[in-house]
Amino acid sequence: MKSNLSHLQINVRPENLGFYKELLTFLGWQVLFEEGEFFGMGCEQGSSLWFGAGLKDLDNDYDGRGMNHLAFAVDCKGEVDEAAAYLKKHNIPALFETPRHRPEFSSPGNTYYQVMFESPDKILFEVVYIGTK
Repeated sequence: MKSNLSHLQINVRPENLGFYKELLTFLGWQVLFEEGEFFGMGCEQGSSLWFGAGLKDLDNDYDGRGMNHLAFAVDCKGEVDEAAAYLKKHNIPALFETPRHRPEFSSPGNTYYQVMFESPDKILFEVVYIGTK
């Protein structure tokens, strides 16, 4: 058997839907479907993310059970820096002293360069370049 990531549905507060749509548009994703308080966006590789209003008013805790973070891979270190500039322009703080290289996640001759941030719904995201230095 062989599989790929098909899609993820992320429940958020309705007032924050615009944050996710703008972020994914910046990252090069395309709107697949949009109706009311629900929309989906897809990337070139065929994966999709779907955002809708959650039924329960509970806060996310990325250090608790469940998903810790969602990472978006980019093609070069400069694109991580572009993402960091986007975050700064939108007053979204970068977390964990990022952007930075993470040698503990790298192999010889390669780098793991990331910026991490939290959405208004306390969902942790990462934009990462993994490749040659």
